[in-house]
Amino acid sequence: MPCRVEGSSYATEIFGYKTQGWRRVFCTAGYILSCGALLLLFYWRPEWDVWANCIRCSLEEADIVLLRTTDEFQRYTQKKVTWIDLSTLALPFGSNSDGPLVADKDSVINRAVMKPQLKIRCIQVQKIRYIWDFSVKEFKKVGSLEDSNTCHSIHHKFGAGLTREEQKIRQLVCGPNAIEVEIRPIWKLLFKEILNPFYVFQAFTLTLWLSQGYIEYSVAIIILSIISVGLTVYDLRQQSTKLHDLVEEHNKVQVTVCTKSEGCKELESCYLVPGDMLLLDGKKLSLPCDAVLIDGSCIVNEGMLTGESVPVTKTPLPLVESLMPWKTHSMEDYRRHVLFCGTEVIQTKATGRGPARAVVLQTGFNTAKGDLVRSILYPKPVNFKLYRDAFKFIIGLSKPVADVVTMALLLLTAAVPPAIPAALTTGTVYAQRRLKKKIFCISPQRINICGQINLVCFDKTGTLTEDGLDLWGIIPSEGSRFQKIHKFPSSTPLPWGPVCGAMASCHSLVVLDKKIQGDPLDLKMFEGTHWIISHFPDLFQAPVEGIAILHQFPFSSGLQRMSVVSQKIGEEQYDLYMKGAPEIVSSFCRQDTVPVNFLKELKTYTSQGFRVIALAHKALNLGKDVDVSNLEREEAESGLVFLGLLVMENRLKQETKPVIRELAAARIRSVMVTGDNLQTAVTVARNAGMIHTGSKVILIEAKEPEGSAPASIAWRLAEDCKANTITLEGETCNYHFAMNGKSYQVITKYFYNLLPKILVNATVFARMSPGQKSSLVEEFQKLEVGGVGGWMDVSPSSDSHGFQALKMAHAGISLSEQEASVASPFTSQIPNIQCVPELIREGRAALVASFAVVKYLTLYGLIQFVGTALLFWVSIFGNYQYLIQDVIITLLVCLTMSLTEAYPKLAPYRPPGQLISPPLLLSIILNVCFTIAMQTCGFLLVKQQPWYVALASQSLTRACSQSTVLSYEDTTLWPLSSINCIIVAFVFSKGKPFRKPIYTNYVFSVLLALQLAICLFLFFADIDAVYRATALTLCHVTPQDVILQNKHLWLLIKAWFGYQSNSQHRKWQRMLQSDPSWPPVNAKDFEAKSTDEIYINPTYEHSNE
Repeated sequence: MPCRVEGSSYATEIFGYKTQGWRRVFCTAGYILSCGALLLLFYWRPEWDVWANCIRCSLEEADIVLLRTTDEFQRYTQKKVTWIDLSTLALPFGSNSDGPLVADKDSVINRAVMKPQLKIRCIQVQKIRYIWDFSVKEFKKVGSLEDSNTCHSIHHKFGAGLTREEQKIRQLVCGPNAIEVEIRPIWKLLFKEILNPFYVFQAFTLTLWLSQGYIEYSVAIIILSIISVGLTVYDLRQQSTKLHDLVEEHNKVQVTVCTKSEGCKELESCYLVPGDMLLLDGKKLSLPCDAVLIDGSCIVNEGMLTGESVPVTKTPLPLVESLMPWKTHSMEDYRRHVLFCGTEVIQTKATGRGPARAVVLQTGFNTAKGDLVRSILYPKPVNFKLYRDAFKFIIGLSKPVADVVTMALLLLTAAVPPAIPAALTTGTVYAQRRLKKKIFCISPQRINICGQINLVCFDKTGTLTEDGLDLWGIIPSEGSRFQKIHKFPSSTPLPWGPVCGAMASCHSLVVLDKKIQGDPLDLKMFEGTHWIISHFPDLFQAPVEGIAILHQFPFSSGLQRMSVVSQKIGEEQYDLYMKGAPEIVSSFCRQDTVPVNFLKELKTYTSQGFRVIALAHKALNLGKDVDVSNLEREEAESGLVFLGLLVMENRLKQETKPVIRELAAARIRSVMVTGDNLQTAVTVARNAGMIHTGSKVILIEAKEPEGSAPASIAWRLAEDCKANTITLEGETCNYHFAMNGKSYQVITKYFYNLLPKILVNATVFARMSPGQKSSLVEEFQKLEVGGVGGWMDVSPSSDSHGFQALKMAHAGISLSEQEASVASPFTSQIPNIQCVPELIREGRAALVASFAVVKYLTLYGLIQFVGTALLFWVSIFGNYQYLIQDVIITLLVCLTMSLTEAYPKLAPYRPPGQLISPPLLLSIILNVCFTIAMQTCGFLLVKQQPWYVALASQSLTRACSQSTVLSYEDTTLWPLSSINCIIVAFVFSKGKPFRKPIYTNYVFSVLLALQLAICLFLFFADIDAVYRATALTLCHVTPQDVILQNKHLWLLIKAWFGYQSNSQHRKWQRMLQSDPSWPPVNAKDFEAKSTDEIYINPTYEHSNE
């Protein structure tokens, strides 16, 4: 059974193989006898190389491992098993015996050492090193501290640092702490590019044509190929250099490290290992590793990872006696203790025990920044069939020939244009150049995919709405009743009391460079108090009136709340203030303090699109001189008094509504995925136009099992909707599902069979965590498996958690200019969602252009093939005839056809997503029929002419080779095929609905006119005896209504044969339209008891968020 490798970008299976000498000898002989063809085949198919050279064995005995991804692509990679020799190190006493090699007995290093040889087996996969664990017989990731460590063990095992000997062992096993991105040498990039199957076939073609004397033609194609390969290599080199420069500066940072034997000293960050103890002495520092804070507190800028340059406060890992792993103990909020690689430490706060200290958790590519860089180096593969279909076209066009070797191969290569590799690139290159003004793209191949987008996932805050919030008012609560609202701005200052205390202290604001910085919501809330923030090392120096913030429990998206422990200056009493999501905060309050009409009042404001935050307070009786940093959060945040609701106004961006309307007109669904309140999200969705006037909203609430009660799911109409008005009309409906993240989690776990039905009409997802966002994108993608182009997701996001979903989506757009946005395929320079239709327009234009070029080249090859086949036993086209068709006509057409810009209005349907699809094949078949008919008629008619003389034999052909006339058939078919190529170029350059009209492409239009003029001149001019033989009237009546507008013909054929789309989304849509019981309204369903295994979405389950 294969094992799995964890930690790679995708799930991977691993198989063990052992090299056999005699197999390698036979393969080497095969390489020589095949002149390297077998080696090239093994380069394309590494699994065949392993199967041919090795025999299957257990992983423990293997010297070669074969890795296979478990996704739909099932790509193979081979890796060599290497050995790390520790015998050269000065090891601690007893390490040669059965004692542990490193002090941490739970470390995988101790279980991986082969004794007494002191060697470790390892492999390296996507920059991550794995070592062989003899106890469990698996490869385990190294370069991180074990997650099984408890809070107590991290403090006591690593709080004093490592010994010098253990540092050296870990350095050798884990490797250097560096995110090294090689600037790939030009020769490597060139070698990889020319070994592409397209170029290999092209090399074979050119060799054949050169051997037949077509020198000028072959040289022209060689020049074209060199230019194409050169541009691609240049682009790859530039990307490699940019990424190298981005990460290189952080690889050599001076840090202070404490060891048990030598005390604290400065060293270069590349020598850091997991378990090292870092000293943070207050200087600004760009963190070179992931580390967990164990003493003191820090303020860091995590803009590199989150896209938001908002200061974040980090608190130390509590020193508690708990058997739970430290991440489990901290629940979803463990990130508040972690300093991530690449983030910048702005301020540190020491404790009485000395400067802030942190233990190194992960190094190198195991870190958060390393993972970001790996996602760029090893992107998720895209299931897009353009290039695969183009290769199938080559194979398909190669099948008609197999008789006489040389002539058959000439026919074969005539049918496969050598310009295909270069032509496939031109549309994307031009589109990328047009996008460059507004949208930066790091993955040009995805531009074509954007042409297939039919669903867009948007974040709310900062994407659909303005970045900033305005403080609208505060509704205080007293005696379990809401009081009169205090609106902002107001001439009357907010009176002193717990509400004012909460607004003044319950935040994460800091003063940097004499300026208050932090979360925009916190900033607006604090400004409403008209207080100021000052820093006093000693409370006795503080003014008489004020609040000292002593400890902070930071906000996290998982907990949806934050709280602070404060003390009013001059008093001994401590206070705890909490703010967060109203439904969360109210659950921590004594119910007798929560107003009875709490939910009604909350809905009054959320239904108007306001963002509502709840405040709460508790007086703490801790006594004198207590260390508040040791307070347990769960104990402190209980039995609170509800203070009231803080109402914030978040306005829609003025561009949002027109863009959503434009997408809806193009039948592109818009979905909102946000961390805000569900009712607020529904209201914003209505205001933005995602939910149309008159459409009904069905709220879904799912609950986990409680005791003996099974999991349940309830469906109810939103209160502003009337029942019995839900209808289904064609492919549209007038109802939308809305749910929060907790319900989504329950549905994926207990009601997974309902999830596709829900997603077909789900529009609003609120209170979604980062892991749930990624899971949702993946589930949307599954709905169109096997469909035309797949279901595409774009996640334009400027929030702190959008980048995980951006990497998961097929075409992620970031609205942030922070460093983290490099993980996104597209980064918009427009700070609003206008970039979305712009990208879709360019994607559609690039996709149509790519298909047009491939179709043109296919027909051009077939036109030449038909002509060559008709002339097969007479003669074939001459060298200069091929040269004119290939260079003067075809090459210039391919280079200029894609210059046509995108049509400004989005059409209500997408272009075909597959090259080998009925609509596209239909146009090719019709044109091929027209070509065969035209050339056959020309071929037969010329023989009917009274001046026609046949070339009797090959000797006569050779005798006439010095003449300008090879044959009358050749002289007739060449002009016909040339003009046919020009007609096909015009036919496939159709403009509307995805591109502007052909006449707007001035270069291409002028070029076609000149080409046609030259061909007609050569056809009709009486310059030489050659042209007398072409005195044939050419009257082409092109059936353009059939060929150009074949979409309508295809729709007619579909209606005749009852063809229906096979995409999962369309299947579910048709099924739900015929289901009278769907959608359920004001109903409740329960989990069906089953012995089957419960499905858990792996993306959500294994999320570290």
